[in-house]
Amino acid sequence: MKYIIHLFRILVGGLFIFSGLIKLNDPLGFSYKLQEYFGADVLNLPFLEPYALAISVFVVILEVVLGVFLLIGYKPKFTVWSLFAMIVFFTFLTFYAWYFDKVKDCGCFGDFMPMKPIESFIKDLILLFLIVILLIGLRYIMPIFGKFPTTLIALFGFLGSLWFGYHVLMHLPTWDFRAYKVGANIQEGMSTPEDAAKPIQEYTWTFNVNGEEQEFVTNGSFPSVDGEYIGVETKVIDEGYDPPIKDFSIESDDEDLTEYYLEKENLIMVISYNLATAESSGMHAIKAATDKAIKNGYTVIGLSASGTSEKIKTNEAYNLNFNWYLCDEKALKTVVRANPGVVKLKKGTVIQKVHWNDIDDLELPEVEREKEVEKEVEETPLFLIDNEITTKEQADALDAEAIESIDVIKENTEGSTLDSINKVNNSSYTSLIKITLKKEE
Repeated sequence: MKYIIHLFRILVGGLFIFSGLIKLNDPLGFSYKLQEYFGADVLNLPFLEPYALAISVFVVILEVVLGVFLLIGYKPKFTVWSLFAMIVFFTFLTFYAWYFDKVKDCGCFGDFMPMKPIESFIKDLILLFLIVILLIGLRYIMPIFGKFPTTLIALFGFLGSLWFGYHVLMHLPTWDFRAYKVGANIQEGMSTPEDAAKPIQEYTWTFNVNGEEQEFVTNGSFPSVDGEYIGVETKVIDEGYDPPIKDFSIESDDEDLTEYYLEKENLIMVISYNLATAESSGMHAIKAATDKAIKNGYTVIGLSASGTSEKIKTNEAYNLNFNWYLCDEKALKTVVRANPGVVKLKKGTVIQKVHWNDIDDLELPEVEREKEVEKEVEETPLFLIDNEITTKEQADALDAEAIESIDVIKENTEGSTLDSINKVNNSSYTSLIKITLKKEE
């Protein structure tokens, strides 16, 4: 029993340290996964979402520290019972994600080793079994060093974990396992090879044959059955090839410009998934860096999931000289773990990524400026209802009696409202139709 306990403490301690360090390398990524768990579609605990980052840092540091404690035999009773409580919690999460099919990747090993919920649940069940055995053989878990060295190692383990978590939050993950890592090509990450495995589905057809319901299973073809068709259910047997990059795009109000910009020789992308929550100090740093990049011949664009009004406000507040485009928020959170952050590309290949704290490390040697090819954009008016951007369909649907006034503005001079909107969205609106509604009495 004694030797089994020693073996299990090494296995459990090592796995907790490894799993914790992987997540501690990217605490923001783990916090995004916790937000997914806290969402209305999963555990429905939205009040915890604002605290996801704090919870993620606490959990992963605890995971590493408890793993260290177990290996060196520091406070064994506290350590093993804490590990038991943690694994029970993790087992519940992975079971919930698997049974109710709510979360596709549990985040146990971050982007280093994506695992399906069923795989994570089985892993946690095995760990739960191992920790229960450790509880039974608790008396065999003794410190491997004297009291003072053991306490010192435990303290260093805690302080080291704390420092590492702070370091990666203030900069970027030390190891990048995502599809947007330096050296990766975004176009290749979005494409599916011709010889890639295709999805395999199983079709279960239900027919009424001679007054009795019967099922027939095929790979998709309609079965030849002498009976009345009732319905069909499908089941995915093999998902086939899944491109590592999904939902990434560079879109204006008018068109998809993803391919256009990913073909650029020297492209600087400023990433801010939410401009309203972007660090003010970071935006000031971005201003200086992007001005230098533009001067040195780079094409500079911004990517955000924020709306047009927020983009206009940001450019005016920080006097930014580049246009913002639309991209999915989840994709932007994956591209770079900073708000804001910067990615340098060469024909779609990631050359460098920096946190705004490290903006001085962005390498911007002078390059030959590309000649801009003018894009044909359909000229359309921009509609505002009570100063809120809207669509022509919404404007047309208004009751005439509810309208106080309609002003048509064709002024598109430097600094005008229309000019600001066009710059932010890279659009070509030629007129502004302002609709003011009557105030309710």
